[in-house]
Amino acid sequence: MATVKRKTKAKAKKTVRKAVSKKAGKSLSTAKNILSPAVRRGSEALDKLRKAIDKESISLAGAREKVAAARKKAAKSKAGADKRAAKAASAASAKIAARVKGLRERAAAAKSRLAELSAAAKAKAEKIAASEQIMAHKGALAARAEADGIKAAAKQAERWLKKRLSADARKLAAFQKKVAASLAKAEKKITAKARALEKKAKAAEKKTEARIKAALKKSSKPKKAKAKPKAKSKAKPKAKAKTKAKK
Repeated sequence: MATVKRKTKAKAKKTVRKAVSKKAGKSLSTAKNILSPAVRRGSEALDKLRKAIDKESISLAGAREKVAAARKKAAKSKAGADKRAAKAASAASAKIAARVKGLRERAAAAKSRLAELSAAAKAKAEKIAASEQIMAHKGALAARAEADGIKAAAKQAERWLKKRLSADARKLAAFQKKVAASLAKAEKKITAKARALEKKAKAAEKKTEARIKAALKKSSKPKKAKAKPKAKSKAKPKAKAKTKAKK
């Protein structure tokens, strides 16, 4: 009877160890494969901005070529129409350049936001992995406690298990404190980085808005200034005709 009991207990100990090892492996794989939907959305937005930058840069190159060609034509012909065409082409290229700058600054802000989101997702995955490691450690301690308790005498088995479980609970609490302290430090660093990145992104957005407004104002002002002198030059001969009629 004693030999049969020992064999059954040894089999139970092996099955417990196998289950603990399988659970630990699965938990680590799931923690690594976690990808936040916010990170996916941020990467997609960044890709869209990069594609838009590529398109706008191609159009900017074409606009600059048009400006160069129009300027050459205006320099050769010295006609008013050619000069106006050259100025219109330069204004169009300036608008495209302003759009490209705005898109690049938005892409930089999106990149920093993506880094922030990926860091937060990584911290979340590490937290899940840490909790799963605690559970695996708890299972391993329980398995060891069972294996060591089987070796003890039959009369003292229950008392010994109680003492061992209380000691394991203290060890587990100490391990949890260590893991919690490391996670708290990581979270503080991530929050500090996130705040700094948010400040930079806000400042970049304000700068882009100011630059776009200034570029639009500059492109619209020269046209109004040219329309006034033409009206004055036409009005002068009429005044001379009136003076002759009076004489």
